[in-house]
Amino acid sequence: MVKQSDASGNRRLSTTSDARTRGIRVLVRSIYVPERSSPSDENYFFAYRIRIANEGDETAQLVSREWLITDAGGNVEVVRGEGVVGEQPVLDPGEAFEYESFCPLPTPTGSMQGRYMMVTSHGEAFEARIAPFALAALHTVN
Repeated sequence: MVKQSDASGNRRLSTTSDARTRGIRVLVRSIYVPERSSPSDENYFFAYRIRIANEGDETAQLVSREWLITDAGGNVEVVRGEGVVGEQPVLDPGEAFEYESFCPLPTPTGSMQGRYMMVTSHGEAFEARIAPFALAALHTVN
């Protein structure tokens, strides 16, 4: 988990994360999108960019995903589905897949973490971890 310290020395979750599981590296960066947000309506919109790189020595396919999305009130939403952005990419060693997606929240801060269910070319299933990262509206971060 990547954390940073704020001015008072308190630890807080970073808006980026980096995790490696069995040769699959998942890098994430989130941003607040003010033009799609409406704080007066308790609607905060966040976008995130993900890079999934196969740094291992076996081909793997991303078949499904699971996200845990937590708002500032501690409410957790679990989102599951096949693939990502309508695709189930196959990554040979040295290849990467990048995509962008979004997450609306009712609070100006929150976090996401999760996992990708992967299958090797030999039919072996494993989970690639998505390390926790923050969702933070600019005006809430010191």
